[in-house]
Amino acid sequence: MQTLTIRLHGRGGQGVVTSAEMLSLAAFTEGHYAQAFPSFGSERTGAPVVAFARVSDKPIRLREPIMEPDAVLIQDRTLLESVNVFSGLTENAYVLLNSSQSPEELGLEDLVNRLPKGHVITLPATKFALARIGRPLPGAAMLAGFAALTGKLKLESVQQAFQTRYKGKVAQANADVAADAYSFVLEAKNRL
Repeated sequence: MQTLTIRLHGRGGQGVVTSAEMLSLAAFTEGHYAQAFPSFGSERTGAPVVAFARVSDKPIRLREPIMEPDAVLIQDRTLLESVNVFSGLTENAYVLLNSSQSPEELGLEDLVNRLPKGHVITLPATKFALARIGRPLPGAAMLAGFAALTGKLKLESVQQAFQTRYKGKVAQANADVAADAYSFVLEAKNRL
């Protein structure tokens, strides 16, 4: 695997930084080198937050923010109106957006047409989290969706990352959310 660069967008309180860390941990459990780090502006609940992750089979020496991501995970669709979440996307990039609406319903036809078929998917991550965790924390769903969308990580690695960080019912709820999201994205890809 060449270095895979991922940019995660969300709002303060949605677990964006934790998601980047969990992505990194999932990659590490599969034997990859990985790094994750946040970029903070105003550190308050609801403010836009960006985190970055890199995954590679070679040691990672870069430490700067990711300006040309191979994948973008957007945990809050309201950011589409206020932040250029798609800036710098590579020509084969993947986009996973937390929404119950389709990319077309969100006005993203140009993006869908510009990127390879099946590279832009929406996932109702918050809905899955509310059903299983009881809180609007879309991280596990988004990471499992990313794994299904790209094929770069295994579902079990994502689940294991959350089980390493959390215990008991919380760990199991996140594992269940991840399984739901993984299946959802695989089915969505098969329909395209």
